Amino acid sequence: MAKKNIMTVVGARPQFIKAAAVSRAIAQNAAFNEAIIHTGQHYDANMSDIFFDELGIPAPSHHLGLGGGRHGEMTGRMIEALEAIFLDQKPDAVMIYGDTNSTLAGALAAVKIHIPVIHVEAGLRSFNRKMPEEINRLVSDQLSDLLLCPTRVSVDNLKAEGITKGVHLVGDVMHDATLYAVEQTKNNTALLDKLGLDNKPFALCTMHRAENTDDELRFKKLISFLEKEARERAVVFAVHPRTRKMMAARGVEPKGVRLIDPVGYFDLHTLLQHCDLVLTDSGGLQKEAYFHRKPCITMRDETEWVETIEAGWNRLWTEPDWIGERGVIADYGKGDAAEISAKLIEEYLAA
Repeated sequence: MAKKNIMTVVGARPQFIKAAAVSRAIAQNAAFNEAIIHTGQHYDANMSDIFFDELGIPAPSHHLGLGGGRHGEMTGRMIEALEAIFLDQKPDAVMIYGDTNSTLAGALAAVKIHIPVIHVEAGLRSFNRKMPEEINRLVSDQLSDLLLCPTRVSVDNLKAEGITKGVHLVGDVMHDATLYAVEQTKNNTALLDKLGLDNKPFALCTMHRAENTDDELRFKKLISFLEKEARERAVVFAVHPRTRKMMAARGVEPKGVRLIDPVGYFDLHTLLQHCDLVLTDSGGLQKEAYFHRKPCITMRDETEWVETIEAGWNRLWTEPDWIGERGVIADYGKGDAAEISAKLIEEYLAA
């Protein structure tokens, strides 16, 4: 019996991390093959190539190089390119991750030519439709045939929208990825030594979302917030290319904050292991902070990862303090979400 073939569409850092965990599980499965398409949504070497190298993700069968441009322009070019590949390769299913333009493009290109869609990290909702990511989630979930959810809340969100068929609670594949990273970075202090941070308390910061960088007034408020935090402890800010561009254009830079270039995945986890606080607007880093049991302040007005707030590990920057005692988030699983996902994909393809 011929093996089934799936094509995985990725394009941004969080997707590389999730795909690495699932691809490792798929590689141990003899029932089907996987080919990866990189849209090029993150095209900076620090944001893309280094993750493939470090995480051992199979080299993409196609690299589209379609980063840059407005949302509609980028998504449209991706749909056109992906459709051509799908028509040529005729995969049995297309797998998408998370909530980027690459996610939406993969779903739309596949469904219009009747290829089933598998969505890893389905069902998340911020309930803020001003975020492009929220629109990507809503549409992708409506188009998907197999929806692999990280939490009970995400399952409930789908049910509230009338989506129950093909929905499975699998846990969070980023937990799997974090356990792998911790194992790979034991006793790795080279970056800490380079930054002069060994045995010193510090906060790790990232900020990249358009809602924070493109609104000048909000951007300046967040810069002031970081300056305030820097008066309490050292703040190491790994600056996204978009954020650095906005700083330069506006002549604004947080005083007293250590600015560094984006770091590789393993270096990021070294910083997470040794920091005492995380400041971020990244969805993934909120959870990675929890996996390392580090408190997090999310620089957004809402979060799709509500359980991190309910468990006392995360709070919004507009709130004065964390709530309740810090506890364990059982829904995220035991580090076997990728294995469970691979098994469900195998069963789906067999059916």
